[in-house]
Amino acid sequence: MNSKLHKAFGAALVMATVSMYGVALADDEHGGGLLERWFGTSKSKPGVAQVNNPQYLEECGSCHFPYQPGLLPARSWVKLMAGLEDHFGENAELPSEDADLLRDYLVKNAADQSDHKRSRKIMKSLHPGAIPLRISLTPYFIHEHDELPRKMVQDNPSVGSFSNCNACHTKAAKGSFEENEINIPGFGQWED
Repeated sequence: MNSKLHKAFGAALVMATVSMYGVALADDEHGGGLLERWFGTSKSKPGVAQVNNPQYLEECGSCHFPYQPGLLPARSWVKLMAGLEDHFGENAELPSEDADLLRDYLVKNAADQSDHKRSRKIMKSLHPGAIPLRISLTPYFIHEHDELPRKMVQDNPSVGSFSNCNACHTKAAKGSFEENEINIPGFGQWED
């Protein structure tokens, strides 16, 4: 009887240890697990890589926020660049040489090529082979924004839509989308 009790206790202890280790390693909304934050063991970088291509900033950033390539997989950027004649209702065609250079930049820096945490989380959220054309329709994005009421975004004249990242994310241009950096116009600091 004593032997059975010891075995049961030992098994329970092993299970509890394994469970606690899993929780400590698991990613959370702060970008990594407890062990990563406590001991700095993460090999990935925070946020997404900042845009560092002047031509991309000029060509794309002249019409809208210059979305970081790390917010979509390479296959999405290839499809977007192949359809510039109807880019969300606008003709954004470029000379083929310029389009090729921008496509290469986007593909080389896409979410599936990145070691930044937010890019990795975006990729984890996608179904295999998915080709999202809107960042705001990725499962990761939807999960991160699902608590925001319409009045703060779509009905807010200072924001207008979820595609206007830098309206609320004060460091979006630097590739940082941390919760403590969110300031929603007309509503103030966001607290989850």
